[in-house]
Amino acid sequence: MTTTTATATAATSVGRRGAGSRLSRRADISVRVLQILLALAFAIPSAGPKLVGHWSAAESFDRIGWGDWLMYAVGALELAGAVALLVPVLSSAAASALIGLMIGAFVTQLTVFDGQYALTPVLFAVPLAVIAWTRRHHNAELLARLRRRP
Repeated sequence: MTTTTATATAATSVGRRGAGSRLSRRADISVRVLQILLALAFAIPSAGPKLVGHWSAAESFDRIGWGDWLMYAVGALELAGAVALLVPVLSSAAASALIGLMIGAFVTQLTVFDGQYALTPVLFAVPLAVIAWTRRHHNAELLARLRRRP
């Protein structure tokens, strides 16, 4: 089998899901709405203050002790994740990456801020896990696209 044929076969099999894993139209729309709401939550009230250097974000990151660079880096990662949540082929990978950020936020809340808001990252991680799981069929398509690049 040639590389082109193998790639075409992989691409067509990626588009198919087994009958047991197929989401109903209502469930698919619900997950899409969840993706949009989380993208808005990560982009505006979470990444926004970090990227503009708002005093509240700066104060929190000063307490962490790693300087402003971490605040801007986390803000950029949150914004990139928010945008990627809206791109179908990236949605599962983005949700997984944002779960990683939420794990870091959870650990930071426990160790630096005495657990005051430790539940917040968990509350974000749960719907992100739902998105990562329900959109996992896009991972094979993403890998196939990445492999086609020279």
